[in-house]
Amino acid sequence: MLAIFHKAFAHPPDELNSPASHHGSKKPKMPEETLKEFLASNPSDAFSLSFGDAAVLSYVRQDQPSLLHKNQRLFCGHDEIYCLFMGSLNNLCAQIKQYGLSKGSNEAMLVIEAYRTLRDRGPYPADQVIKDLDGSFAFVVYDSKRGTVFAALGSDGGVKLYWGIAADGSVVISDDIAVIKAGCAKSYAPFPKGCMFHSEGGLMSFEHPMNKMRAMPRVDSEGAMCGANFKVDLYSRVNSIPRVGSETNWVDWNTEQI
Repeated sequence: MLAIFHKAFAHPPDELNSPASHHGSKKPKMPEETLKEFLASNPSDAFSLSFGDAAVLSYVRQDQPSLLHKNQRLFCGHDEIYCLFMGSLNNLCAQIKQYGLSKGSNEAMLVIEAYRTLRDRGPYPADQVIKDLDGSFAFVVYDSKRGTVFAALGSDGGVKLYWGIAADGSVVISDDIAVIKAGCAKSYAPFPKGCMFHSEGGLMSFEHPMNKMRAMPRVDSEGAMCGANFKVDLYSRVNSIPRVGSETNWVDWNTEQI
């Protein structure tokens, strides 16, 4: 999967952008080129959904359900909220019941409903909502009505996710590291496990919500500085647990980041 968001709609940590990207022989690409190459590599199974200059979501369809349920890829949209989901949830049935969804709902539908609950019916602690998802998973949600991005990666390492910065400053998110490397040059890193990102609230750990995130310098095999890894700083704490329920809550969350 591939998700690209204009820099005006997503605000990743500054440390993700490496100066080495603009001085080496291999430069970051414009989002349009990255999307074109992604679609060309999956000519019969991929599709994309664009939202003007704000965002694009691209997804490779599976011809049949994965024999390994944990490897499934899902996409759905509802009420101008769109979700790319990878992996599976062990407690899907219990979560569907908790959110009042129909029995046939899948993980992507559940994530959209969980996001809507956080956005409209809070305030709830966002970390607890994501922590309640038991399984190997990664997802990217785009709320086209509000122009916000919400992404998370499970803590067990069963699903991989990467993010980086394109030539124009757009944020690129994908499960395919080759796509990220080709599109972002040195300005990329693994998305941190057990963490979630909101375009207005920033990056935080849903496993350790009372601790700040720290950028860790990362050098590749060529000795060039790359986009930073992000780790939980167990010695630095925030003032309060972030809660989601309004735009103000997201902004308050952001003030607690490093």
